Amino acid sequence: MCVFVFDIKGLGILHISRGSASRRDKNPILATDFSGSQWEYLEPILPKAARTGRPRTPLWNVINVLLSIAKSGCQWHLPPKNFPSYKTIFHLVSRCRSREILAAIHNRLRAFAREQAGRRSRPNAAFLDSQTVRLAGPAAESGFDAAKKTKGRKRFITEDTLGYLLDILPTPANRPERPEGWELMENTLGQHRWLRKLWVDGGYSGEDSANDLNRARPGFEAEVVKLSNAAHGFEVLPRRWVVERTFGWLMQCRRLTRDHERTVGSSTGLIYIAMM
Repeated sequence: MCVFVFDIKGLGILHISRGSASRRDKNPILATDFSGSQWEYLEPILPKAARTGRPRTPLWNVINVLLSIAKSGCQWHLPPKNFPSYKTIFHLVSRCRSREILAAIHNRLRAFAREQAGRRSRPNAAFLDSQTVRLAGPAAESGFDAAKKTKGRKRFITEDTLGYLLDILPTPANRPERPEGWELMENTLGQHRWLRKLWVDGGYSGEDSANDLNRARPGFEAEVVKLSNAAHGFEVLPRRWVVERTFGWLMQCRRLTRDHERTVGSSTGLIYIAMM
């Protein structure tokens, strides 16, 4: 899913096939491919190739393959033959994930999208929530969520008021929400020190949760958005719909409707890729 759209008319589509030079085509190879205007913004953000060693696989192809995998849900070895080998793609993604390059790219894109929407590039308010998803196969870390009656993983996320991610923490589904949620929030506050407001759901209420965070950080406010006692059936909660919309964006990517990854690191990388 491409959340950040750059509409610049008159530019064609850049495509780099295996072993050939770049060229501009009138139509993209895949519906998820980046356009020429999008690539012109993204390319300066990406890490530069090493001066020594074998030539690097064009990152244009790498990102297009990743977007295709996230959106269509296909296996790593099933993209079209004109793209690089899946082993090469997976190796590059693993290196980028270990060096937190994917998160850094997303942070730059989020800042640009916020400026385009007339907001400050650095958000001062955030949401915290989690989503339980089933596993599609064997995995290194998994658990059973008794409340959701689901075996799989939980995706803890923090995001800004526009729905763009700040941080991610996938865990086994049997982990309790409060400790894992506050661990993610501490990581988020360490990276985004300008945050002053946090909205959470009723699961984080009580003396040992939101109040503790308010006392630990003077000037920071954690507000619990609860369902009204008089509510019957579905009710749209103020502010809470933003984070639920983000989970809906993720569910539009077939690769993320279930957790197909063996490790939580791969799961984190696919979420960042889907939000590009």
